[in-house]
Amino acid sequence: MKMNPLGRTGIQVSELCLGTMTFGTQTDEPTAHAQIEMALAGGINFVDAAEMYPVNPISAETTGLTETIIGNWFAKTGRRNEVVLATKHSGAGFKNARDGAPISSKTIPEAIEGSLRRLQTDHIDLYQFHWPNRGSYMFRQNWHFDPSKQSYADTMAHMEDSLEALQKQVEKGNIRAFGLSNESAWGTSQWLRIAEEKGWPRVASIQNEYSLLCRLYDTDLAELSVNEDVGLLAFSPLGAGFLTGKYQHGSVPGGSRMSIVENMGGRKSERVFDAVDAYLAIAQRHEVDPVHMALVFTLQRPFMCASIFGATTLEQLEHILTTPEVTLSEDCLKDIDDAHRLHPMPY
Repeated sequence: MKMNPLGRTGIQVSELCLGTMTFGTQTDEPTAHAQIEMALAGGINFVDAAEMYPVNPISAETTGLTETIIGNWFAKTGRRNEVVLATKHSGAGFKNARDGAPISSKTIPEAIEGSLRRLQTDHIDLYQFHWPNRGSYMFRQNWHFDPSKQSYADTMAHMEDSLEALQKQVEKGNIRAFGLSNESAWGTSQWLRIAEEKGWPRVASIQNEYSLLCRLYDTDLAELSVNEDVGLLAFSPLGAGFLTGKYQHGSVPGGSRMSIVENMGGRKSERVFDAVDAYLAIAQRHEVDPVHMALVFTLQRPFMCASIFGATTLEQLEHILTTPEVTLSEDCLKDIDDAHRLHPMPY
C-alpha cells in the first residue's frame, strides 16, 4: 500500500482510507471490527469517522455510534497506535449535536471531548470541520451560490476564533492535525492565510466528494492542493455505489444504500445511469474491474492524499484491497476524459 504525506504534518497515511459512516446502521459492530482488522492487514493505516455517524439513516438515537464502535475496538485490541484516526466536528445545522450550533471556540472543546470519550483514545490524529459555517457547495448545492448568506467580517472572525481554539487543543495533545471538509478554494486559502499569519494549525487536507461522476475538484482546488500541500481526501470515490454498476437497469440490492435512501441524497437521475453505462463500457474495453477503475482514477490524480471508501461487507472490502495492484493506461484515461465531456456532472 502506497503511503502519502498528510499535508506538512509529518504524518504518513495509506492512499486508501477506511470510511466508517455505516458502522452502526448497515454495518453491525462485529463486522465493523472485522473490517478494521482486514483493512490493517491489507496495508491501510487510515480510518475516517465523524461525530454525526452513522448515516443511512441519520437519527438522534444513533449519532455518535460509529465512534463508539471504533472506540470499543481500540479498547478490546489495544491497537490504537496502528491507526491514523480522523474524525469531524459537525457544526451548523446538525440538530443532533449541540442543537445545531455553528463551529466556534465554544463548541470545539466540547465536540473534541465527546469524540475522545466515544473513541476511547487520548488524541485524534486529524480533526476536521465537517462543513463550513457559511455553507457549502457540496451535496448538490454547487450551482446555487448565495452571497447574501455570508459576511466577510463574520467569516474572518469565525476562522480566527476557531483556529485559536484548535491551537489550544494541539497544545493539550488532544489533536495532532487539522483538516477541512466540503470546503471551497477561497475558504481553504483563507484558513491557510490566517494560520500562517498567527502560527496556528495549518490545513493538512480537504475532504470533498470526488469521483468519475463528480469532478468539481479538478479546477481551482486541484491547483491549491498541489501548491499548498493540502491533499484531497476523496469521499464517495465509487459515486455512492453507482460506479460499481449494482444499480443499473433498475436493480436495488437488499441492504444497499438505495434500498434505504431511495434518491441517493439527490444523486439519482437518468443522467447518472447513462454516465455509469459509459464508464462500465470503458472498464470492459480495457479489461479492468469497474470498482478498481473508479478508485484508481482518484489515486492517480496529482492532488490526492487518500481515497475514502466504505464497504458494507467483508467481501466488498477484500475486493477493494486489491486496488493498488491496478494501473490505468493512458488510453483508458483518455477514454475516461472523453466520457466525462459527454456526461459532465450528472448530479
